[in-house]
Amino acid sequence: MGNSIWVKMHGGTTHFPIALVMASVVFDLAGVIVPDSADRSRQAGFRAAGYYTLLLAALGSIGAVVSGLMISRGQLWGRGNLAHHHTFLWPAFGMVVALAGWRLVVGSRASHGAFKIYLAASVLTGGLMAAAGYWGGELMLNG
Repeated sequence: MGNSIWVKMHGGTTHFPIALVMASVVFDLAGVIVPDSADRSRQAGFRAAGYYTLLLAALGSIGAVVSGLMISRGQLWGRGNLAHHHTFLWPAFGMVVALAGWRLVVGSRASHGAFKIYLAASVLTGGLMAAAGYWGGELMLNG
């Protein structure tokens, strides 16, 4: 992997999307689970936090993907740990972008049922991001 600027950039840009997706899931779940205040501001606040953290995760994931592609010299799949990393990375990246796009379009107008489906997809995305991060760490440590 070397010590190039792309390796440093990738290491710096990957942690933000992972953490922000996890935070978005927690905020959105809290917006459903936590009892609301009299003026419904508590649930709205959690949902807004989930919305903005997801948007930031989607934006940040672009830099992480670009720097990762530069490191791998454009390999979209690879072998060994790189293949394991990409097995989780590409679906996670696609889902983060799709979920952020859905939230941008739908906003707070989602029905209760649609938001439940969104929550399930965001939990799955968080799991995919965690697995991609794990295999990325294995790739960096063990090659």
